[in-house]
Parts: sequence; structure tokens; C-alpha cells
Amino acid sequence: MILRSYALFWMRMIQYAAVGSVKFYLWILFLLALIIPGIAAYYYQFTHGLIVTNLSDQVSWGAYIANFTFLVGVAAGAVLLVVPAYVYHHKPTKDIVIVGELLAVAAIVMCLLFILADMGRPDRFTHVLPILGRLNFPRSVLAWDVIVLNGYLFLNLHVSGYLLFMKYLGRTPNKLIYLPIVFISIFWAASIHTVTAFLYSGLGGRPFWNTAILAPRFLISAFAGGPAILTIAFRSIKSCTKLNVEEGVFDLLKKIVAITMPINLFLLGCELFKEFYTDSTHVASAKYLYFGLHGAHMLTPYIWSAIAMDLIAMIIFVTPRLRSDNRIFIFGSVLAILGIWTEKGMGLIIPGFIPSPLGDIVEYTPSIVEFFVCLGIWSLGGLIFTLLAKVAIGVLTGDLKENSSISSQH
Repeated sequence: MILRSYALFWMRMIQYAAVGSVKFYLWILFLLALIIPGIAAYYYQFTHGLIVTNLSDQVSWGAYIANFTFLVGVAAGAVLLVVPAYVYHHKPTKDIVIVGELLAVAAIVMCLLFILADMGRPDRFTHVLPILGRLNFPRSVLAWDVIVLNGYLFLNLHVSGYLLFMKYLGRTPNKLIYLPIVFISIFWAASIHTVTAFLYSGLGGRPFWNTAILAPRFLISAFAGGPAILTIAFRSIKSCTKLNVEEGVFDLLKKIVAITMPINLFLLGCELFKEFYTDSTHVASAKYLYFGLHGAHMLTPYIWSAIAMDLIAMIIFVTPRLRSDNRIFIFGSVLAILGIWTEKGMGLIIPGFIPSPLGDIVEYTPSIVEFFVCLGIWSLGGLIFTLLAKVAIGVLTGDLKENSSISSQH
């Protein structure tokens, strides 16, 4: 009986996800219009090889890994809703925490797709799969990253899927089935970004990444950028759907970013002091990033723009009068997202390769193929989150339940 209900639940979810307003269909068409060029660009890369990108022997990680690094933080940021909802029983957060967990699911899927794109050929993805590949576990940090990313994906799928299924049936969830998994996911969220940071800081030949505070920087930036994205997502959901996102949720997110954003900039300042005050030979990558090196300065305007955006966002977040205005706070959230993406992405990954261990200075900027592949993956992630959130909102608002009719739902 339960299997039949579960199968029917999946069928009705698919049907419900396909029904919507004109605005909903226009949004889906917009995302598909960006996904299709991304698929075409990836097919071109697949048939011609990574030579169509601007990656090289000197700079072997670029836009794909930069986006991967940022999105790991987005996925980890979902824990900022999980803790108040399940540990402190904060009611406004508990009502919408499932939507935050589904955002983490979409972010992890995008992470895996960016890794797939960076590998060049899809069949190489099997190399990092358990049993099929050779993970070299537990010695390889990459093996740990594969495990924590996929583990976090399944943890969030289990919790959100089980709670939505019980809500759909109108039954009370069994805490023994989901609550232990929730507490595991809280610690797991910190591990996914910590292990990602260890991937970089463990590479002894790249002094730009050899810092003990890289993992704390990753975590605190995730706890600043994550709420910024959640704020924009929840504002959109509140204005476009029947789900009531209480102001208490936004107040909590505002308080979090008001604390984490200054800490993020403080840790960045610690890095700058370590790099430039010592003025050792290992400062070359930082000099290239912030001031240019031997006439090469492609990333310099980007990193200073990122710092400026972070500073403006911080001022907005820590000033009560500014952050109380929703439009100004949304603007600050956008600045924080762009600033952290640039700082953690292009401002962290690329300078680690410049100059090379042999002293070569080979600058990198994404090719048009990389741009469209990235745009396609982000759009696909947006599509996944849209459909998952639509179904979740339908269940949470009571539009989608066991005895309801799909035709009467909007």
C-alpha cells in the first residue's frame, strides 16, 4: 500500500510541476532558452576537446572549478535554516526549511555538473565513482570530496522527500526516520566546504592556497553568501506563490549576514597581511591578483570590484536603517553574491596557478564555450530548483495532497 502511494506521489508531483500560470511558463521558457545554448556549447566541447576552452597546462582549473567552489558554499549555506528549524524549533523557519534544503540539492547537482564539464569527457566521471572508479580512499582528498558531496545530496533528498511525502499523505512524520539524518546533515554541511578547502590548501606547490584559514574563509563566506541567495529566493517565492514566508525568516537571515559579512572581510584582511607584510617570494600570486605582475593584470579590476561590492554589502547589512528597507537589502544581497563569487571563484582559483612553479605567467579568461556551458548549468540548476520548489510549495500549502485534484491547482 505504501509503495502504491509513493508511486502515485511521484506521478502527481510530475503532473503538478507541469501545471502553472503564464508567468511560470514564461520563466521556464526563459531558462530553457539559456539551457539549449549551454547544451550546444558542451557538445562542441565534447566533440573537440578541452582545447576549445582557455584552460592550459599552466592554468588547468578555470571557470568550471570557480563555479563549483562557489556552489559548494551555497549548498552548505542551507544549514543556516536547518539549525534554527530543527534544533531551536524556530517556527517561521521550520515552515519553509524544506525549500532551503531543495536549494542545497540544486546547488549540489550543479556542482557535479561543473565537475563533469571540467573533466572534458563524461566517461571520466566514472573514475571518481565508488566501485566503478579508483578513489584511492582514504588517502585522496578528492575521494573525500566525492563522498561528502554525494552524501550531502542524499541526506537532503531523504529529509525533504520524507517530510513532503508525509505532508502529502496527511500523516505525522516519524522523528526516528528523519531527525537523526537532520543532525548528521548539520555536521555534514560544514564538511563539504572544509574538504573542498583542503583540496586547495593541501597542494604544496601552490603557495597562494597554502593557508590554514582557507577552510574558515570558505565556511564564513558560505554563511554570508548563502543567506543572500536564500533572501532573494524567498522574496520571489513570497511574491509569486501562496506560501507565506514570515518576516521572521528574513529577520534571521539579515542578522546572520550582518555577522558573517564583516568576519569574511576580516579573514580576507588577515590573508592580505600575511601575503604582503612578509613580502616573501611566495607573494607573487597575490601581487598578480591585486596589483598585476610583470605587465599582466587581467584579474586586478575584478578583485578590487569584488572587495568594493563586499564592503558596500557589509555596510548595508550592519546598518539597521539600510537593511530594514527590503529593496536596499536585496541590492546588498546581490552585491554580496557577486562579490563573494568573484573573490572565491576567479579571485582564488586562477591566481593559484599564476605564476606557474616554473615562473611562467599565462593569464586566463573563460572562452565563449566555457561561458555558455556555465550559463547552461546555472540555468539548469535554476530549472531544477524551480520545479522542486513548486512541488514543495504545493505540498506545504495543501494544494498537492493525496485526495486533491491536479486540475484545480494553480
